[in-house]
Amino acid sequence: MIGILFAFLGGAFITLQGVANARISQDIGTWQAATITQFTGFAAALLILLFVRDGKWQKFKQVKPIYLTGGAFAAIVISSNVTSIQHIGVTLTIAFVLIAQLGLTFLVDRNGWFGVAKTKMGLPQYIGIAIMIAGVAILRF
Repeated sequence: MIGILFAFLGGAFITLQGVANARISQDIGTWQAATITQFTGFAAALLILLFVRDGKWQKFKQVKPIYLTGGAFAAIVISSNVTSIQHIGVTLTIAFVLIAQLGLTFLVDRNGWFGVAKTKMGLPQYIGIAIMIAGVAILRF
């Protein structure tokens, strides 16, 4: 249940972040909005880390260097979402983002990329993705 709650919160805040960034970028530009968002996100995460104090800093050296670049993807996420919202609106942007996320995570799970355990995919999973894509197509028109 807690996983569902956090997934719901994550999705809601991604949408709110996209809308806020699109508005900010109208005044100061896309990359400026991304910079501000990244900085405030860093500050918020650091503040939470200071309160949590889970003591796992010692394991930092165990992380593969390639995975340490993951935060840089956020710059692309932010700029892509801002540009998309400005061109097709919030609803369609989030719909297409969800399709892209589902499609890529489907491949990650199915192929076991990034050390994720392989998951066998069957007809129900393929039908689920097709229905989601159909829903976005209906929404678009």
